[in-house]
Amino acid sequence: MNAVTPLNDHGYRSGSMRSPRDAEYDIFSRVTRMLRQAPRTADSVETIQAVYKNSELWTLLAADLAEPGNGLPDETKAGLISLAGFAIRHGRAVMAGDAQTDPLIDINMTVMRGLRGDVGA
Repeated sequence: MNAVTPLNDHGYRSGSMRSPRDAEYDIFSRVTRMLRQAPRTADSVETIQAVYKNSELWTLLAADLAEPGNGLPDETKAGLISLAGFAIRHGRAVMAGDAQTDPLIDINMTVMRGLRGDVGA
């Protein structure tokens, strides 16, 4: 993954001394924090903003994964692109009032564990 540069353009800042992996973790952490602090359904501005940011994150990530120069293994890219599709679709369902944000939080937390190397957790 290397979706850091586009996300920095959208208001997510990270220190210049951090690795790209650390920056990606930080971005997921910020968006996930927004989701966790907001009500689980889209009946508040906070939830709508959090779901929007989450969908933006996953859209940019999927675009980066689809780039020919992305160095991740094909199986990893395919899995993450599939997760991106689910996260975006589920975000739409939350916005429509048909779902809650819990699965989005769970997916982001799993990705964060992977970025930290805690794949067995």
